Amino acid sequence: MQTSVNLEALVTAAGDAIVVCDPNGAITLWNPAAERMFGFAEAEALGNSLDLIIPERLRQRHGDGYRKTMETGQTKYGEDLLRVPAIDKAGGSMSIAFSVALMFDDDGQVSAIAAFIRDETSRFQEDRKLRKRLAELESEAAHA
Repeated sequence: MQTSVNLEALVTAAGDAIVVCDPNGAITLWNPAAERMFGFAEAEALGNSLDLIIPERLRQRHGDGYRKTMETGQTKYGEDLLRVPAIDKAGGSMSIAFSVALMFDDDGQVSAIAAFIRDETSRFQEDRKLRKRLAELESEAAHA
């Protein structure tokens, strides 16, 4: 049995941020989870680039990769989960994990890129603490 899905309701209800950008990199969809995660209201994000949430040191690299994806219609992040730093509206550092989906028009050209984003800041900080503690214990064991 096939059921009808209200895609707008799905995007609105999603716990993960869903962000869609057009071929020029302008944000065309910014769901409520993206608002909560990054602090930018939908009206502040729409029409802007992802530079809103990308640390300055990574913007050039991201822009290069975005343009290459638009030109080739291929990305290595469609199936792989990418973990990267991000920033929120206040300029605070975050750790996010995301995957992307390319959307194509009738001519086979990339018409948009959708990103599905999860805030992993707490997990990243906990992993860092555990790695630091493990290194301390290994050092203590080596000097015992």
